[in-house]
Amino acid sequence: MLDMELIRKDREAVATALAKRLDPAEVNRALDDIQRLDQERRALIMEIDAERQRRKAEARAYAEAKRSGTTPEPVAPEAERKQLAELESQLDEVQSRLRGTMSELPNLPADDVVAGGKEANRVLRTFGEPPAVEKVRDHVELSKALGLVDHERGVKLGGSGFWMYTGLGARLEWALVNWLIEQNIQAGYEFLLPPHLLLDSAGFAAGQFPKFYDDVYHLDKQSAPRGQFLLPTAETAILGAFQDEILETAKLPLKAFAYTPCYRREAAGSHSDERGTVRGHQFNKVEIFQFTLPEQAGAALEAMVAHVEGLVEKLGLHFQTSLLAAGDSSAAMKKTLDVEVWMPSTGKYKEVSSVSWGGDYQARRAAIRYREPGGKQTRFVHTLNGSALATSRLFPAILEQFQQPDGSVVVPEVLRDKLGADRLTPVR
Repeated sequence: MLDMELIRKDREAVATALAKRLDPAEVNRALDDIQRLDQERRALIMEIDAERQRRKAEARAYAEAKRSGTTPEPVAPEAERKQLAELESQLDEVQSRLRGTMSELPNLPADDVVAGGKEANRVLRTFGEPPAVEKVRDHVELSKALGLVDHERGVKLGGSGFWMYTGLGARLEWALVNWLIEQNIQAGYEFLLPPHLLLDSAGFAAGQFPKFYDDVYHLDKQSAPRGQFLLPTAETAILGAFQDEILETAKLPLKAFAYTPCYRREAAGSHSDERGTVRGHQFNKVEIFQFTLPEQAGAALEAMVAHVEGLVEKLGLHFQTSLLAAGDSSAAMKKTLDVEVWMPSTGKYKEVSSVSWGGDYQARRAAIRYREPGGKQTRFVHTLNGSALATSRLFPAILEQFQQPDGSVVVPEVLRDKLGADRLTPVR
């Protein structure tokens, strides 16, 4: 949610920033509606306050008249009570419309984030060189030959877009998850295991609803009258866990992470670069999150990106880090950097982590504040999140980058003790 005070004070700056993501005419129409509703809201508040003050004055006069023994005038006849109730009802309606319109606007991109889509993304740095593979086999072929993933039975169980890890594949996936958990604990993040079913309010707080409401799996209203859905990312759960709270300034930045399966209705991969486990309806991911003071956010973003890059580097994978353009990043985020692993079979990089700074956009929607030391005033925290990491993208990258001419795959050194093997060999 954007800052209403900023829209009042500097509409032009807000419009310029939003134009990086939206059509300028659409932006101006939305801001016109917001300012009109804001004026209506403020006028109604003044009218309601004046009416309440008048009624208080009448009540005082009535009490004084009774004490003096005179015949007092009746206070707040039925017509006046109805008038106040009608004004309050109008205010509720205007505030609801204002909140609805505000909730549909995306976050303001940071100054160094340019307009445009994928074509405007900028590569900041790379690690290592693409591995030299003589005869490249893609991860789908490799996982079948090595007996790691059963796509046919996954489809039998869940339908298109699902798979089942088997044997050493299941052990490799679990080794990755557990190694990532250990690495994030060592980095100072508190480990959380949240529910996978969340209330709709958590989706709104994260900025995923209403725009992406249809992209997640919902329970029917009879089973969940308050609205519940399967989480698409642990970001939603970590943020939602702190809704309507005032955090202690001394404990900021507050660093947490969670491991969860993630559930998404988006179309399963049909393009050559999205086959296998690269894109599906259920996948495993470890998510890091920080709540910070505004002045801590810049350093926190740099530290989170460096941490994620360090994880991929420890696995020995070739990757690059890119700064996303406004049109290619999440609408709830001010700035996003993608860490992307190299996929030899397609000759492309694939995102394995998005690390983002949300400013106070999510905190306003979730009502998460901090209190300044020695003061009564509260302010909104800043939020940051990132995948650390998505194993469904790491898994195929490991298979493809470490494949050998004999059909085997070398296991990253950091995973060998957990897996109990240093090489994956074809099933005979």
